[in-house]
Amino acid sequence: MLIAIFAFAWWLVKRYLRSLRQDAPPAAVSEDMVRCARCGVHLPRSESITREEKVFCGEEHARLRD
Repeated sequence: MLIAIFAFAWWLVKRYLRSLRQDAPPAAVSEDMVRCARCGVHLPRSESITREEKVFCGEEHARLRD
């Protein structure tokens, strides 16, 4: 009897986890990656700072530009 209860519980858990995988939202839309002109770190364009047509990873590197 215990084996049957355990098997049924296991089946329910697997079924629930499978349904979570199927209902997962689609992956995020890809975004252009840019390279910091100062240190070379790659980051998404939306997180970068552009000054005088150069791209930087943060305010500090934008201030230290060559």
